Amino acid sequence: MASGTQNAAPTATDGQVLEFSLGEETYCVSIDYVTEIVDAGEVTTVPNSPPHVRGVMDLRGRTTSIVDPKVVFGIGGDGAERRIIVFDPAIVDDQGAAGWLVDEVYQVVKVDGSDVDDSPSQDEQAIHGVVKRDDGFVIWVDPKAVHSG
Repeated sequence: MASGTQNAAPTATDGQVLEFSLGEETYCVSIDYVTEIVDAGEVTTVPNSPPHVRGVMDLRGRTTSIVDPKVVFGIGGDGAERRIIVFDPAIVDDQGAAGWLVDEVYQVVKVDGSDVDDSPSQDEQAIHGVVKRDDGFVIWVDPKAVHSG
């Protein structure tokens, strides 16, 4: 007599998310969207790119756009920018492969739907919700919404 746990999280996932930091805050994305995590390397700047695109990198023979999610989400401050979360190219539509430059990657955790509240920024499709934790909150972002817009 299991209740419908899939209804709790509208993202196509069993509730597993990858947690990472941007500045002072912790964020997460559905693990279903992530193909790999790599160390940040040399990024080649592309002239006239949108402000949120840092440039491109060669990752396993594929030209990958490197996005700065701090610009996308309006997050101030500097950070370590040590890792790149590489997303499944299917979520980026016709833009090709993309990765997010993040300060640090922490862990994959299972999120219970009852711990996810709606985002206070209702007009922002890229924010899936806010995950309540004993030590604060984790902002659940949706890279599919970011890259399709």
